[in-house]
Amino acid sequence: MNSREITWKDYLFPPLHPEGPGFLAVFAFSTFILWLIWSPLGLVGGLLTIWCFYFFRDPDRVTPDREGLVISPADGVVQSIIEMNGPRELDLEQKTFTRVSVFMSVFDCHVNRIPIAGEITKEVYVPGLFLNATLDKASANNERQCLQVMSSIGKEFAVVQIAGLVARRIRCEVQTGQHLETGERIGLIRFGSRVDVYLPKGVNPLVCLGQKMVAGETVLADAKSREAQRDGEVR
Repeated sequence: MNSREITWKDYLFPPLHPEGPGFLAVFAFSTFILWLIWSPLGLVGGLLTIWCFYFFRDPDRVTPDREGLVISPADGVVQSIIEMNGPRELDLEQKTFTRVSVFMSVFDCHVNRIPIAGEITKEVYVPGLFLNATLDKASANNERQCLQVMSSIGKEFAVVQIAGLVARRIRCEVQTGQHLETGERIGLIRFGSRVDVYLPKGVNPLVCLGQKMVAGETVLADAKSREAQRDGEVR
């Protein structure tokens, strides 16, 4: 466990994902050119450069360490919770799952994490459209990266990274046969997107529609619990 004291610098200057520095350099150079043309444009460019920095932030997360816990794979908001068949790309269309969708805005951290410890048994990239990620049909029509996970407790899960209206690339950093611990990084989507988690039958979501999620930290479900699906209300 990391016992280092957290300072204000950790909040203002979090680590960057490896894809970040290149984009940051382009934004910074564009800001310099805009400033030479007209200083107000330079100010706008400066704000966009700051946004770019925080878009590619990759802060460390403290993941609850207990067998069976399913953790959110993405920062964002729970957009939908529905019972349905699994992704056909992973040959899971004959099995019933509960799909929990987490929508990421362009202001959320876009580094994604594995929701439960286990082995990647299959990974499939599917080219597609760039519809609004909040639409249900985005799961079937948009560009996406599908991962099948055999968890360490013997239950089968699926995780799908879905490109959104602005997103134009999914970067998946894991491969078939790789074993991951809960909360380890699996990749990145840029810019604005969604991640679907398919919970196997008998595993109920412990989150509610509209709930704010933190990748690698928020408990999404407990595969060893018989607790019923939770309801929530806005307060």
